[in-house]
Amino acid sequence: MAAEKGSAFLLKVGNGASPPVYATVAGLRTTQLSINGEAVVITSKDSGGWRELLSGAGVRSVSVSGAGVFTGSVAEQRLKSNALTGAIDDYELSFESGERMRGRFLLTRLDYAGDFNGERSYTLSLESSGAVVSL
Repeated sequence: MAAEKGSAFLLKVGNGASPPVYATVAGLRTTQLSINGEAVVITSKDSGGWRELLSGAGVRSVSVSGAGVFTGSVAEQRLKSNALTGAIDDYELSFESGERMRGRFLLTRLDYAGDFNGERSYTLSLESSGAVVSL
């Protein structure tokens, strides 16, 4: 697999339509994705002292975080609205290779910051709700 540019790792938010149309969250400088899986231990006396796990069991989730410079884009306004209302919305992550991941996420944290002589910035955290699919 070839190396990919971090600047091509984009977070997009849906517009609420069905099917959703996605808009890139502008101003992001960093984006991070974590795929999480909960282990279900099935170790018994017959395991010979080794831990055994149950394949395909447990809760899977995806966490997304990002940080960037506030631009006032429509996508950023939708993020703020989702944070204030606690709405679960459609999101897409896209990569330079053309791979995409889509799912519904809850925006669990949205922080704004700004220094007197610098730009307004923000950080965000998303947690998946339901299946996240790779396209």
